[in-house]
Amino acid sequence: MLNGSVSIHRSLIFRLIAMVGLVLFINVLGWAYFDIVYQEKHTLKEIVESCDRLGTTIKLGTHYAMMNNSREDLNEITKNIGRQEGIENIRIYNKLGEIKFSNRPEEVDTRTSIKADACCICHKSEPPAEEVPLMERTRIFDSPAGYRLLGVISPIYNEPSCSSGCHVHPKDKKVLGALDVVVSLKDADTAVQDYKRWIILLAVLSFAVISTIIFSFLYAFVNRPIRKLISWTRHIALGKYDHSIEPEWKDEIGQLGHAIATMGKRIGEKQTELNKQRDEYQELFEQVPCYITVQDRDLRLIRHNREFASTFEPRPGAFCFEVYKCRCDACPDCPVLQTFNDGLPHFSEECGVDKKGKEVSWMCRTSPLRDEEGNIVAVMQMSLDATERRVLEEEIRRSEQKYREIFNNIPNPIFVVARGSLDILDFNDSVAPVYGYAKADLVGTSFLDMFEETERHELARELVGTDSINQVRQKTKDGRTIFVNIRVSHSEYLGREALLVSTIDITKHLMAEQQLIQASKMATLGEMATGIAHELNQPLSVIKTASSFIVKKVGKAEPIQPDILSTMAGEIDGQVDRASRIINHLREFGRKSEVQKERVDVNEVLEKALAIFMQQLKLRKIDVVKRLGDVPPVMANANRLEQVFVNLLINARDAIEEKGERLGHLEFERTIFLSTGVSGGKVVVEVRDTGAGIPKGLAERIFEPFFTTKRVGKGTGLGLSISYSIVQDYDGTIEVESVENEGAGFITRFPAAGEAP
Repeated sequence: MLNGSVSIHRSLIFRLIAMVGLVLFINVLGWAYFDIVYQEKHTLKEIVESCDRLGTTIKLGTHYAMMNNSREDLNEITKNIGRQEGIENIRIYNKLGEIKFSNRPEEVDTRTSIKADACCICHKSEPPAEEVPLMERTRIFDSPAGYRLLGVISPIYNEPSCSSGCHVHPKDKKVLGALDVVVSLKDADTAVQDYKRWIILLAVLSFAVISTIIFSFLYAFVNRPIRKLISWTRHIALGKYDHSIEPEWKDEIGQLGHAIATMGKRIGEKQTELNKQRDEYQELFEQVPCYITVQDRDLRLIRHNREFASTFEPRPGAFCFEVYKCRCDACPDCPVLQTFNDGLPHFSEECGVDKKGKEVSWMCRTSPLRDEEGNIVAVMQMSLDATERRVLEEEIRRSEQKYREIFNNIPNPIFVVARGSLDILDFNDSVAPVYGYAKADLVGTSFLDMFEETERHELARELVGTDSINQVRQKTKDGRTIFVNIRVSHSEYLGREALLVSTIDITKHLMAEQQLIQASKMATLGEMATGIAHELNQPLSVIKTASSFIVKKVGKAEPIQPDILSTMAGEIDGQVDRASRIINHLREFGRKSEVQKERVDVNEVLEKALAIFMQQLKLRKIDVVKRLGDVPPVMANANRLEQVFVNLLINARDAIEEKGERLGHLEFERTIFLSTGVSGGKVVVEVRDTGAGIPKGLAERIFEPFFTTKRVGKGTGLGLSISYSIVQDYDGTIEVESVENEGAGFITRFPAAGEAP
């Protein structure tokens, strides 16, 4: 019935039957016990009540005889009633405890003790109780014949008829005597014993029947399904997951069966999925493009993937140091042993020899493998082939060395400057010859320390926001001031944003350029000598006329009227100031220009340049049309900027003269247009003429040094070249627009002061 592997006393059905049987047995036993007790009490109660009714009947039957004091009638009544079956004894006691009447003549006139069973009921207390409940007036005792007897004492109360009849009793006496009726309990005890036997038999039969029914039910509806469920679970444990549920299983066990079947199905699906994942992970383990090994504490290879086998070709049971490096013992800093010791991952870079004898490099990382108790049972080592990286690193090292040599051998100084702080991080070997500083002098200091203090703030902004800065002053270690052009490019240095700052020492170039510009100025002054002489001749003529008049009057000793003398003196003074201004202007124009920039008003500079030529232009009948707007200042040098405008005016004058020579006596417009304004945030200065213009194809070469379209001996070809250079020095641009035989225009643009170039 039960599986042999489970003993009967441990089986579920045995425990269920035992528990249900015990509960059933206790219930049946309790039911039988309480039923028997109830029947005994009920039977006894009925007998007591019957006996009490019998006593009442006797008292009523003897009432009349007692009233008449008929003792014979009382004796007869007592004897006749005492002959009935089941009545053992009838006694009537007086108040003194004497038996006055009895169905047994031998007891008459005998006296019983107050402590006797019959009297003790009322006389157990003083004074005697007058009223006693029925059950307390009842006594049960054994007869000499061996069966039980029941006696009921009934008091005989004093009635009015008794106190006023023939035998007077005092009115204060309430109880006159007692009636004692004793009946046999033999038949009742026999009936109760029979009832007990039947009840016990019924309890045993009920227990047997109910136990059989419960056993059959449990076996059919519990034990058999449970054994089948146990069989299913064992099949599930063996990997068999498909089971059908019997249709009659619709109770809780059926639900459990459905749950087990569903569980088996789900386990089967999960197992299939796990097998699939296991195969996938196994395939991944084999296909990973790096070396994977699992090693024990002796460094023996437990498992390895395909990549490792194809590279090193390990033999079964080999040690890792034999396969990786052809060693006879473990490596000194073996990361696997370190992981076994501290349980932490470790990283290292190793070199070895593959199965072809080729040297290989790899980066390895270890990780511990633990059992359920947390003990390290093996270590997995994953190694990534770094042979190509090592080769590239070597090539990079050689390349870095190569470019370091190139960097140091570049003839121009190059600084590596931090983008944020502008601190010098590095510089090449060309810095020392130009600036006189060694590595220890500059590395870590600010690049701005090499500039004038007043210019550092502006230069800090320009270094970050532009790629070139021209004609900047710097200090060398020995205190000299040099001029450099700066080129800036963005880069990285040791993982930081940096600026590559290249400087070009243009001090000598500027000196040569200044000399060339000065020579050009002298040539311009020489060319303007005639006009300047005529310009100075006018004030000299006025002074000569006034002085001759005064000398003539003085020679004749003629007085000069005060108003005439005052007018002539004022005129002489004004003409002297005019000549002085012309000479000062020529002197300022002729001196060497400073490279330093300042805020300059282009309208004022243009007026000064025009003042030099105004007299010449008038002599040549050339008109000047000015449209000077309200423009902001620019950062430049006024003297050098005047040189640019002078050169442009000379070109415009010569172009108009050249056109006049071509046309002969033909009339044409002889005008120079000067205009200033602002466009696109730039200050724009235009110088246009109505001259011969520039021939096609030559406009692109117009700013080249020593190139000129004038005839031989008329120009040097340096004016526009120098102008172009000066405009560039001030971050400006110069363009030419020309239509041949109609005129040309030169347009210069400068950044407004205070704005980034």
